[in-house]
Amino acid sequence: MTQRFFLLLSCACWFACKQNAPAPSAPTETTVFHDTVFLQEYHEGYPTPASVGEVRSLVVDDKANVWIATPAGVFVKKNNAMTWEAALPAAEQGPAFSVAIDQDSAVWMSTWKAVFRMKHDVVSKREGATPPLSVLCPAKEGMYAAGPRGVWLFKGEGCEKKNYAVARSIRDVASDGDGGLWLATDVGLYHAGQDSTQHFVDTTDVLSAYIRGVGLANGGQVWAGGLGGVTVLQNGKKVRTLEPDEGIPSINVNAVRRSPSGVMWIGTDMGVVRYAQDRSHSLRFSRRWLVDDKVNAVAFDADGNAWLGTPKGVSAIKRKPMTLASKEQYFYDVLMRRHIREPWIAGQCRLLQEGDTTRWKPEDDDNDGEYTSNYLAMESFRYAATKSEDAKEKARKAFRFLKLLQEVTETDGFFARTIVPSEWTFYHDGNRTYTDRERADEEVKEPRYKPVEIRWHKSRDGQWMWKGDTSSDEICGHMFGYFIYYDLVADETEKKEIRAHVSKIVSHLMAHHFTLTDIDGQPTRWGVWSPDRLNRDPEWTPDRSLNSMEVLSFLKFAHYITGEEKFQQEYLRLIQTEGYLDNMANIPHQNPAWFIYFDVILSAYQYPILLKTETDPKLKKFYENHIDQWLERRKGDHNPLINFIYAYARQQKKELQPSVAFLTDTPLDLVDWSIDHTKREDVRVVHTPVLGEVQVDALPPASIRATVRWDKNPWGINAGDHFMEREPVFWLLPYWMGRYLGMIQEPAK
Repeated sequence: MTQRFFLLLSCACWFACKQNAPAPSAPTETTVFHDTVFLQEYHEGYPTPASVGEVRSLVVDDKANVWIATPAGVFVKKNNAMTWEAALPAAEQGPAFSVAIDQDSAVWMSTWKAVFRMKHDVVSKREGATPPLSVLCPAKEGMYAAGPRGVWLFKGEGCEKKNYAVARSIRDVASDGDGGLWLATDVGLYHAGQDSTQHFVDTTDVLSAYIRGVGLANGGQVWAGGLGGVTVLQNGKKVRTLEPDEGIPSINVNAVRRSPSGVMWIGTDMGVVRYAQDRSHSLRFSRRWLVDDKVNAVAFDADGNAWLGTPKGVSAIKRKPMTLASKEQYFYDVLMRRHIREPWIAGQCRLLQEGDTTRWKPEDDDNDGEYTSNYLAMESFRYAATKSEDAKEKARKAFRFLKLLQEVTETDGFFARTIVPSEWTFYHDGNRTYTDRERADEEVKEPRYKPVEIRWHKSRDGQWMWKGDTSSDEICGHMFGYFIYYDLVADETEKKEIRAHVSKIVSHLMAHHFTLTDIDGQPTRWGVWSPDRLNRDPEWTPDRSLNSMEVLSFLKFAHYITGEEKFQQEYLRLIQTEGYLDNMANIPHQNPAWFIYFDVILSAYQYPILLKTETDPKLKKFYENHIDQWLERRKGDHNPLINFIYAYARQQKKELQPSVAFLTDTPLDLVDWSIDHTKREDVRVVHTPVLGEVQVDALPPASIRATVRWDKNPWGINAGDHFMEREPVFWLLPYWMGRYLGMIQEPAK
């Protein structure tokens, strides 16, 4: 389905560019995705002890054992094992350079001392070649061994020296399949045949003379990688180069290998990039995919999985068949096992060891309320799509937690950010005091700053510590979750609870001049929607447009579910007297200095409420035009939550293909690995679309993006926390929205 869609789109674009050709009709947008099997990539890491040193060469034998050559010798990881063991006696260990498999499935090893061959667990030393031998190369005519002192061919029990006129700095060798060799050296690329040797060193032949890896692609093309990138030769002539502009993430290329499926894998100092035969490419880097970003060697096992040698060990990039439905089951299982804490909070967890998800403990977050509201919406869509009683019960639990956030404060409607058990000994942003100097310093930095000393409070029953200074994004997330739960799940008893709860919160805002007022009697730092602040205090100008939209949504929701005219009257007053609709209309034109990416999602939370509750034709048309413009501006995000919220609120099915692409490409690993795109040479560092952040000029695909929370800038450079695993609600919510909307169909049974 997806391939056919791309083909149609490509053809349409090509014809549109033809001069004097009639304009074609626009391609029909795909609105339904029939869930089918795809290959999901995932990473397994096998670090080596520091005493072993970097992996210089590796190979996988027919029993799935992995062999590596390192400065300390040759080591092997047996199939299904996690640790490495010496492959040679201690007396024979020492600097090793290459490992290879011959046509009889024997393992060959070249070291500082000799060439060894292992067959049926018996190691024999092969005589005839003068060590050290830097590269072993299997061919149909035998096993080649090359090094500073020459090139030899082991054939049967014999060993023949080849009189090739080539440099001594041999880094890689590939058989041409016809009795000849391609040799990568520090001084150029060589082709050594039966009768002659060619030397490719001029820049008309190769990008640079420093060649580290060589491999043969389908069709007989030779790919030579080294300093500068990759040179592709056909019949001895340069036909293409691959440099950063073509997706090479580092000009230091170390290895080139063709996979069994014909994809070329290029190991660089900044990860491994893969080139398919259609010239598309994909990158794998960071600790999510590699134990170290520098890839020295590439090999493949019998199943086509890639094994990558790095300075810190070996990484396996494997594949397994999945559907979106089976991926949902995987993520949902992770969510239930590690990311739900009492009294039913959906959030992150703290790992006890870096990247190790087998040992963990729950952890609080500033936005536990908002993220649990996303979870509430997810379970609500799951129920609406499947009528699962399990989904309904879990949605009810999430709502009860969110309701408890208000009840625990014992106020007229103010609610907490989150709660933790009172016996916890650590939670973020603990209570503190400010000196007069610190207060003055903070006030100059930001006149709106509110120094909160008592942020955590103990509940009356002593069971919980609750966190105050609740922000505007919290109430936005809450209202979104309540609205979805109310419309899709709640029975009449539960609707009555929601009415009372939402009415209490919105009445609190009205009673406190449209501010979220903490128990200190002052508005929280961000909880401000007052006309006196938004319209008449210059310091609140950056928040004027979005906050106007937010409070209109809150009031409209309260009126929609309660029927109380006081909410509708205030809604109309803010529009007619205070210009809040005009403020909202300015969102697309707000000063770029004030734009943060999270504003996009805060808008997304409001649209379903405004579009589904407004009955006035003029106001409804305004909201329809507003969301249409919003989607046009946000199409480049390829954000499935944005796209499905639009489809839900506007009742128009759009942007399905990029949404499905994101859901498919999202990695299974939820550890918050650092993803530093600034080290890549195939992207540029920019400051748009968010001026105050360092970003890259090309949207990273989900597979090489930092762990997703929708408040993050998807173009951003994100420092991660390797001791944290994020909750998978970011994926599950748009998936179940797509299922509910009928845009994602279950796999055929």
